[in-house]
Amino acid sequence: MSLVSNNKLENNKYEMTFEINAEDFEKAVNAAFLRAKNSISVPGFRKGKAPRKMVEKLYGENAFYEDAVNYAVPEEIEKAAEENGLVLVTRPEITVDAVSKDEGVKFKAVIITKPEVSISDYLGIEVKKPDNTVTDDDIDNELNTLRNRNARLVSVDDRAAQSGDIAVLDFEGFKGDVAFEGGKAENYELELGSGQFIPGFEDQVIGHKVDEEFDINVTFPETYHVDDLKGQPVVFKIKLHEIKVKELPEVDDEFIKDTTEFESLDEYKNDLKTKLADRKAKQADEEVESAVLDAVISKLEADIPEVMYENKINELVSDFGYRVKAQGMDLDIYLQYMGMTMEGFKEGFKDRATMEVKLRLALEKIAELENIEVSDEELEEEYKRLAEIYRVSLKEAKKHIPAEGLRMDLKVGKASKLVREKAVIA
Repeated sequence: MSLVSNNKLENNKYEMTFEINAEDFEKAVNAAFLRAKNSISVPGFRKGKAPRKMVEKLYGENAFYEDAVNYAVPEEIEKAAEENGLVLVTRPEITVDAVSKDEGVKFKAVIITKPEVSISDYLGIEVKKPDNTVTDDDIDNELNTLRNRNARLVSVDDRAAQSGDIAVLDFEGFKGDVAFEGGKAENYELELGSGQFIPGFEDQVIGHKVDEEFDINVTFPETYHVDDLKGQPVVFKIKLHEIKVKELPEVDDEFIKDTTEFESLDEYKNDLKTKLADRKAKQADEEVESAVLDAVISKLEADIPEVMYENKINELVSDFGYRVKAQGMDLDIYLQYMGMTMEGFKEGFKDRATMEVKLRLALEKIAELENIEVSDEELEEEYKRLAEIYRVSLKEAKKHIPAEGLRMDLKVGKASKLVREKAVIA
């Protein structure tokens, strides 16, 4: 096998031309036969025992050409890329120009590679730590949350419905003169202004009084999960039975005794202050870390192939799908439930994918510049940790997690720790 030419088409994109000579192609064809022979049946022979010549006589001389090419070509591309110091970031586009027993194989591969990266001034990054002082407003907000959790609903009938009220109503939706499926409910409790229903619905309940019957005219969003209703105008017939408002309790010692494990309001406030201080300190640390890493990304210089972002988006979508599946729901069903298309769902990951790709490239380069290494002992410990997390044997973990990639993950982790430790926090 040989690389005939390697032409750079543009940044990070190359066209490689290869030739596999007749002798090497014959070896590849024979290897393909050996991999397949146990599943081949030929009259007069036991399954898997027919010689190659008999199989080719029955199925044609080129019976194993496709498998031979599929096996040999990727291996040759990977070898050539490694020899030329190129790292592929997606599957090559392969064009087979000729295949024959006498002349072997001629093919081209268009490859997209990992970009050249540069970065500087990544140590000593200056960031400002957010103020994490616990204020009286913070305490009041927590107390209001507690009040709302313990509020009781009281009916009112001397005024019209307002935003924030709980409206108890019957409704039935019609498209034209036909009631549509899923558009009917009785004694439904709807918090007005919550955005729970489609745009315009709740606004048109506001202003009506108990026992009123009225129509609401709305249009379903174009992204609605029911095809027959997407972008369609409909009418809901409404009967308003009751208007409820939240009655918030007074916050005093008795309220605190009834709703918490504390004996007084002051005792509860002191505990709140301690917990809020811990929470805000943690949030401040996370914001500092995020600011440092954002600064690292801003210092990166690289012409990044778009396919790297696309691959990361697909990876994030796949991970999300696994989590949804673990909860007993298919991703496609989830998207229908949320009224989203796969295209729109992927778009939601675009910014995150962009940041993750850039940060990974930046930290890999920092690891290289700082000569960061990972010992065999550290690698072994990480394998043990992952085996425990995924509840598999150490042998299985090593089988499914490539050592080279895991070692790089650990280097990236060390690089991230380095730039955070060296940051200057104001």
